[in-house]
Amino acid sequence: MNKKQITMVTIALMLGNVMAGLDGTITNTAIPAIVSALHGIQFMGWIVAIYLLGMSVSIPIWTKIGEKITNKLAFEIALGLFVLGSTLEGIAPSIYFFLVARMIMGIGGGGMGSLPYIIAGYVFPNIKKRTQILGYLTASFNGAAILGPLVGGWLIDTLSWHWVFYINIPIGLIALLISLIYYKPVTPKSAPVFDLGGAFLLVTGLIMFLMGIQLLGLTATWIVVGLILLSIVLLIFFFFHEAKTENPIIPLSIFRNHDLNGDFILFATTWGAFIAVNTYLPMWAQALLGMSALMGGMTLIPNSIVEIIASQTVATIQEKIRTFTLVMIGIVTMMISSGGLFLANNQTSLWMLIVVGAFSGIGVGFIFVGLQVKVQIDAGMKDMATATSTSYLIRILAQTVMAAVYGVIMNLALASGINSHSNITMKMMNELSDAKSAKLLPQYLLPEMRRIFHSGIHEIMAVSFILLIIATVFNFYFNFRQPNKKLNRSSK
Repeated sequence: MNKKQITMVTIALMLGNVMAGLDGTITNTAIPAIVSALHGIQFMGWIVAIYLLGMSVSIPIWTKIGEKITNKLAFEIALGLFVLGSTLEGIAPSIYFFLVARMIMGIGGGGMGSLPYIIAGYVFPNIKKRTQILGYLTASFNGAAILGPLVGGWLIDTLSWHWVFYINIPIGLIALLISLIYYKPVTPKSAPVFDLGGAFLLVTGLIMFLMGIQLLGLTATWIVVGLILLSIVLLIFFFFHEAKTENPIIPLSIFRNHDLNGDFILFATTWGAFIAVNTYLPMWAQALLGMSALMGGMTLIPNSIVEIIASQTVATIQEKIRTFTLVMIGIVTMMISSGGLFLANNQTSLWMLIVVGAFSGIGVGFIFVGLQVKVQIDAGMKDMATATSTSYLIRILAQTVMAAVYGVIMNLALASGINSHSNITMKMMNELSDAKSAKLLPQYLLPEMRRIFHSGIHEIMAVSFILLIIATVFNFYFNFRQPNKKLNRSSK
């Protein structure tokens, strides 16, 4: 492709990331209005969970679809599914219809989330330039995430919650049109055989596993254990199948790569830690400080701003320092956030919480871009696409699993607090996180209710900090003695 075509394709990839970033925060703002209109309060958690489920099960498949029909066409299909899902969510007459549409949107989101980084790996063979483009993609995601609470609040107040999803239609169609006109892919000489058996085993195994994780604390223990055991059996069959198939969904050879294993473990531990700050800082503002949902969402804006700045500086910084040092800086800044929120109490000011929380944005910006480039270098061009999508899958799985674990920790803390106070109920604790309903609660009980809620967040931040200590150990083990690989070399 010529320079203009490459520029336009980069814009299309960024627009895809804009939609994904916007959905991540704009939907959270709209959830109360959605469950109220569709009478689905019992499915509130599933609005987020089913989207992550769609992403998780589809990410490895999109890589192979790209190999079969070109990454261009795969990206365009992913865009189409995302826009279709958004449209169906906007017109949903019931919560069940909405959740099915949300799953479709998640499947499209899996392609939109993983394919741009694979495409960048092929379009930009120069590592330094690729690092810069990955920074642009990260910045577009985070920039949209910043606007999400503001745009969502305005759309809901001015029009209705439906427009939170309709806004994706013009953005998606523009990205699709740009890709159709300007993206000129390299067509493979021969289309590889698609591994249908492996795809079935992997998707079914992941669905069973994630369903079990999401149902922790919500249903009978034997159901959770049964789903997880069934998923393990299916995934074992998947790996046996992959060892014998001609074109595996995930080549097992990538797990024999020592450096790649280190990259995957660091992604899992740091992303599992980050989701704690990202999820519970807004809840802290609402439940403990009595802020509105809009203000709660806005507590993450400084976090996203510093993440954009950090991701944009990686290309320059990584030329001068080793990946070990870059990742270590990221881990330490994330520790400041998790550790700071662990030490904070009910009287800590909102501004102090925002400043402490913003440090995790520095860590995510450094670690994401730095490690994503390292994954592609460590894998080599042969396994670059698979390793990139696998690293993305691992991040999503880490977020999904740890989100469920943190939810269980919070539920146990709330249950323990409620059992020791006969005047406080779980219904009252639920109302505490909404500024309007909190005003109707008995005011003399608010200090104790906030203490109970804070105890849950306190324990969650402790687990997050422990994950970052584990990440530190693995960073020393895998990267301390490893020389920095040259970033200015090009793939031939």
